[in-house]
Amino acid sequence: MPYINVRGVEHYYEWVKKLSGSSAKPVMVFIHGWSGSARYWHSTADVLSEQFDCLLYDLRGFGRSRGKPTIAQASESVAESQSLQEASEAIRELTYELEEYADDLAALLDELHIQHVYIHAHSMGASVATLFFNLYPQRVERGILTCSGVFEYDEKAFTAFHKFGGYVVKFRPKWLGKIPFVDRMFMARFLYSPIPNSERQAFLEDFLQADYDAALGTIFTSVSKAQSELMPQEFAKLTVPTLLVAGQYDKIIPAEMGRQAAALSDKVQFVLIPNTAHFPMLEDAPTYLQQVKKFLQIKTPVDG
Repeated sequence: MPYINVRGVEHYYEWVKKLSGSSAKPVMVFIHGWSGSARYWHSTADVLSEQFDCLLYDLRGFGRSRGKPTIAQASESVAESQSLQEASEAIRELTYELEEYADDLAALLDELHIQHVYIHAHSMGASVATLFFNLYPQRVERGILTCSGVFEYDEKAFTAFHKFGGYVVKFRPKWLGKIPFVDRMFMARFLYSPIPNSERQAFLEDFLQADYDAALGTIFTSVSKAQSELMPQEFAKLTVPTLLVAGQYDKIIPAEMGRQAAALSDKVQFVLIPNTAHFPMLEDAPTYLQQVKKFLQIKTPVDG
């Protein structure tokens, strides 16, 4: 499997490409959400690979990417002229703030010598992408945010969420994935329409394998008072043409949160996918792809 060192951490990445006799295709980067991996973007990337070279990767601490390295591991990745102390300081500088994940993406693109991209992101990954759009606007042509939005701070609700989230992250034995129908129960809150069994099982496996510190750390950074204050500002100052796709029955990030986010900037188009929840790209792929292609101005055979 292909790995690349990004800021001292081994990241998994892969390309989904289709050979073309024409000139080089633009690059579209896919970013997954919390406790997931690039795996659930495969079907979407496969369709869009007719027009794009699709780059999929696992966020730091999720999927097949490593979590924060130990001091010994970090020391192996720094130049010989650097000391163990410098390696230790490099580790401490890595946090689970979403801005740090945006910087991870910039470093990944630098390592792969890619300057300009389209970005296709989901859920927590969509928040990372929004921050990336504003930190590195010169590197983004267009962006697609799926199941993203802004929310108001509620101390009592946030405290309860963090407590429950911490419990869920701590108690997730690997054998759980071998129990029949657990994947159905695990995904029930995320879906309105069914998805293939293999997709459900992959989600459960990714959740069980996620790095403890990364999984817990991003719960606290993505659902926080600071984030509730920051994201409306980030949406308001967007300069990158952006499509925001919401699932009609999404319980994780309700569609109204996406609608409110889109209303903050004339650069953002809002689209609602009926009869879907938190994974509209899998629950109704034809409708989802139709909207994405329309935004990207890709003609389909029907369009002629």
